[in-house]
Amino acid sequence: MFDKILIANRGEIACRVIRTARRLGIATVAVFSEADAEALHVSLADEARLIGAAPARESYLVAERILQAALDSGADAIHPGYGFLSENAGFAAACAAAGIVFIGPPVAAIEAMGSKSAAKQIMSAAGVPLVPGYHEADQTPERLRLAADATGYPLLIKASAGGGGKGMRVVRSPEEFSAALQGARREAAAAFGDDRVLLEKYLERPRHVEIQVFADTQGNCVHLFERDCSIQRRHQKVVEEAPAPGLSEELRARMGAAAVAAARAIGYVGAGTVEFLLDADGSFYFMEMNTRLQVEHPVTEMITGQDLVAWQLRVAAGESLPCRQEELGISGHAIEVRVYAEDPARDFLPSIGPLRHLRQPQESAHVRVDTGVRQGDEVSMHYDPMIAKLIVWDHDRSRTVRRLQQVLAEFQVVGVAANIGFLAAVAAHPAFASAQLDTGFIERHRAELFPEVGAASDRILALACLDLLLRRTGEAEDAAQASGDPYSPWHNTGGWQLNSDNYHRLDFIDGGEAVEVTAHFRAEGYLLDLPGGSLLVSGCIDEDGDLCADLDGRRCRATVVRHGQELTILSDGHSHLLTVEDPALLAEDHEVAAGRLTAPMPGKIVAVMVAAGDRVERGAPLVVLEAMKMEHTITAPTAGVVARLPFAVGAIVSEGEELLVFEVEEAAE
Repeated sequence: MFDKILIANRGEIACRVIRTARRLGIATVAVFSEADAEALHVSLADEARLIGAAPARESYLVAERILQAALDSGADAIHPGYGFLSENAGFAAACAAAGIVFIGPPVAAIEAMGSKSAAKQIMSAAGVPLVPGYHEADQTPERLRLAADATGYPLLIKASAGGGGKGMRVVRSPEEFSAALQGARREAAAAFGDDRVLLEKYLERPRHVEIQVFADTQGNCVHLFERDCSIQRRHQKVVEEAPAPGLSEELRARMGAAAVAAARAIGYVGAGTVEFLLDADGSFYFMEMNTRLQVEHPVTEMITGQDLVAWQLRVAAGESLPCRQEELGISGHAIEVRVYAEDPARDFLPSIGPLRHLRQPQESAHVRVDTGVRQGDEVSMHYDPMIAKLIVWDHDRSRTVRRLQQVLAEFQVVGVAANIGFLAAVAAHPAFASAQLDTGFIERHRAELFPEVGAASDRILALACLDLLLRRTGEAEDAAQASGDPYSPWHNTGGWQLNSDNYHRLDFIDGGEAVEVTAHFRAEGYLLDLPGGSLLVSGCIDEDGDLCADLDGRRCRATVVRHGQELTILSDGHSHLLTVEDPALLAEDHEVAAGRLTAPMPGKIVAVMVAAGDRVERGAPLVVLEAMKMEHTITAPTAGVVARLPFAVGAIVSEGEELLVFEVEEAAE
């Protein structure tokens, strides 16, 4: 076994590897960028090395700096995690040349699967079924269009060199092909340094089912069953589960055998995942092989009782696999959801900023949380916006789904937009409960999964008022004790007023609308005049800072997080933002002119489709912004004429900066 390993990654996977290595008695070295100097993985490791500036291309993607950090620290091996350099054959080769073990597959295996086109040719020769499409070397637009027409529409354009939904476009008609090809190539080049693509027939309602494989240097190879990863947004997974619901033992065995054949065909060693599309008729087709550990590996660990990171370390050290195929079995059911800093209501746009409040469910034999952040950490524009992976296990799928619903209600994030409410809506959806899964799940159920945010209910307003009033009382009591006369009536918070009624008015802004609540002081609490009527409330702030409330005889708990004038009320798995109205802030002008389009997040301008003076129709693409490794197209909200373009291609913009000014076209009389 190794004495010391370096983890060439960040976030939750770096933390996971460090913890596993510690259990095995292996010392660890973390690497970090300037943005990650205070990151959790840095504090967990035995030692840490700075490798560059915040952008990944200047730190985590610079192979020479990572290799030098390993040499300087005396590390025996490098664990690449996933993403970054984990599937970079050049980096694996450089490790070998330096005498450092790369904890991953052989260089030849990475190269074989690094090109999706080459991979499909190898799999075809190995007898693994493929989706019809085009995987050839000729990448001229003319040849690709001919291949697209021959394959038929709808079809999928995919980056040949990568995954994660980057460089991927669904094309439903010949008219869309050229623009989609340009976008896919541009995104692929930015993410992987390779703009080659392949084409595949687009299956309308397939399931995404993948098989975890593992091989050692002695020629042993096993599969650890399957995972269903069908629920995706923008071709990226957000919910994964194991085993895949509804698979017969016969189909499971056939898919497992195909995955092992795929691994053997390229002389694989280590952890890998063979991904398939599963059609409704039971046909399955090879999609790609990821030559690394997958983000969703915990669900496999939960149902098999195996530690796949420990397996990686042992196999890389030359040991044989810990189990034979016949020794592996499935116990219970596990589901993982990815908690992201993103706004589902805005097409899952990433959100950046500080994690002002972060509370995660309590871990147990049934609940696991893999995270690389703590309360107070910053979600940066430079990296993937994942906050945590929440994994639940129980004896069968129905109980696991119920448990998932329960623990999602306990997960709290304030400071950035988060997808927790969306995940809860998925977990509560009848189609999810009945395992009606396919890659179109989110789009098909969009109306139920993306409900409009309504005005604050009387219950939310009551909780906000009660929390404010109780905290003001506490502050007044503290001030009284610190004063020279703690018994002065001027410190009284029970509603005493000179020659006046005992009430207090609280003013909020809720979604741009003013809301007024009057709180009348009563011996038993406060009588609130709310939009829906009066409500008697009382309560206390507990030792954890949570609000324990009694709302007209109904008891409940809530967390209220205050930042400046903003109050975030978290209760029963839902959150609502209110602003405590401050007249001093009303003078500030926050209005945005109708003809301005601003950046929804920090990013880089990678394409400008229009010029000053161009007339555009509603929905026309104007500017493409790249942020967090994905492209986001800014479109015209209405017809008009482009008046000004403040930024050119390559410019870095901040959230809220003006990207384009155009004159709105008046409707004809």
